[in-house]
Amino acid sequence: MSQQVPVIVLKEDTERTRGRDAQRNNIMAAIVIAEAVKSALGPKGMDKMLVDSFGDITVSNDGATILKEMDVAHPAAKMVIEVAKTVDSEVGDGTTTAAILTGDLLKQAETLLDQKIHPTTIISGYRKATQKALEVIESVEEKVDTTDKDYKKILTDVAKTSMSSKFVAGSRDVLAKIVVDAVLAVAKDLPDGEELDIENIPRQKQEGMPVDRTELVKGLVLDKEIVHAGMPKRIENAKIALLEAALEVTKTEFDAKISITAPSSMQSFLDEEERMLKSMVDKIVESGANVVIAQKGIDDVVQHYLAKEGIMAVRRIKKSDVERVHKTTGATIVSKIQNLTAADLGTAKLIEQRVVGDDKMLFVEGTPKSSVVTLLVRGGTDHIVDEVDRALNDALYVVRDVIMHPAVTYGGGALAAEISKQLRDYSSTLEGREQYAVNAYADAIESLPNTLAENAGLDPIDVIVDLRKAHTEGKMYHGINITKGKVDDMKAARVVEAAVVNRQIVMSAAEAAQMILKIDDVISSKGTPGMGGGPGGDAGDMGDDE
Repeated sequence: MSQQVPVIVLKEDTERTRGRDAQRNNIMAAIVIAEAVKSALGPKGMDKMLVDSFGDITVSNDGATILKEMDVAHPAAKMVIEVAKTVDSEVGDGTTTAAILTGDLLKQAETLLDQKIHPTTIISGYRKATQKALEVIESVEEKVDTTDKDYKKILTDVAKTSMSSKFVAGSRDVLAKIVVDAVLAVAKDLPDGEELDIENIPRQKQEGMPVDRTELVKGLVLDKEIVHAGMPKRIENAKIALLEAALEVTKTEFDAKISITAPSSMQSFLDEEERMLKSMVDKIVESGANVVIAQKGIDDVVQHYLAKEGIMAVRRIKKSDVERVHKTTGATIVSKIQNLTAADLGTAKLIEQRVVGDDKMLFVEGTPKSSVVTLLVRGGTDHIVDEVDRALNDALYVVRDVIMHPAVTYGGGALAAEISKQLRDYSSTLEGREQYAVNAYADAIESLPNTLAENAGLDPIDVIVDLRKAHTEGKMYHGINITKGKVDDMKAARVVEAAVVNRQIVMSAAEAAQMILKIDDVISSKGTPGMGGGPGGDAGDMGDDE
């Protein structure tokens, strides 16, 4: 009988984890990620300090920011981070909730796996539960009438709820009003069928002032100062030349030498250079422009001539700002100065340089497109300004969400408790082991109000018992009132959330959990650290990131 020779398919340095071990490692990594952001949920949530390899610090309790900044190696953990990123890019808020829900769905699934329930049965049950959860959201959501006199108040409540868990919670009344005004201003000029893009509301950061001095400017604000002291600081009825080309003598891209043999030749060389620069200014004057906004540099000689002509100029403007000036003032982006004509000029009623704190900024107001606004974001230090900016970003998104999809639900765990209750009722209509999976899904959803209560220093068991009792009695808007420390009507407390955010959270978290559950084999090269399923590798390394 011939001796069997082992067949080596994978490379020597490849590590492979299979079956239950692979599932356990993946679930563990996802749970660790969820645990990392769990304490950041809700109005009493804590912040995280993240330090990168350069020593730069980020202090935040925004789920997406925390997870993006964490240097994670495990592939399953990266999948949970992808959930947060997806929710952030689609609806802008609810990232912490999505990560926690993914972790809890997997934690519940692990208990079922230990009871010898097959992963595909769990996945099938989770799919049905997700469908039911989305139906519950649709049945309990309240449609928002955009013509109603309370429409603006509802949008303000949504913005306040979004910011209640952030550092800026103390100034949320001021900030919510600013956010709603900003989004409504941009929305009024929106063509039918076009998505409202938050990128159209630029934000200029400025440290050294209190958070509640954040303001909304009706117009465009450029973080640049006028290039020459002799230029006017204020121009009414501005005619704007928007230049992509540099107002300088072009340098050659290769080394070149000029031989000058006589002193007179030197002078004529300099005169020619000045003549070229002067011709650029003449072209601008000829077009009738009295403001020049340049994406590239402006030579000192050009600055001098522009100042003599009473023309205001700023230089080295960001490309994104150049495009905003183009959209708002109607100025054509000119890439060759010789082609500039009066037809290329944009207009604005007023362009003025103002001192804002310690900085000089250029304000462009009264543009043809009246829906242009800029947020001046303020805070005491760099880190505070960044966190205010993140809070405003979330608030802008949720207000946009309600404008685009006019429906709201109520927070404080009210929606989660209602979904959980209805899922338990629904599970009794199913046959076989899928019942267990639907009940597990209900438990995972219920962990959200449980975490809210824990973070607020309340007894989670008492709170969940009260919450279940209220929802059994048909009080579907009852959730946890953090300030009063008890279960209360969230509709009366005005804890309002965008329905589309909750829909996105449920869909993204459920799909990620199902995908991770379906994996039973992890094949990884040793060349990539942390990818193997070793007990000391993945989960252990992940713990350091907390």
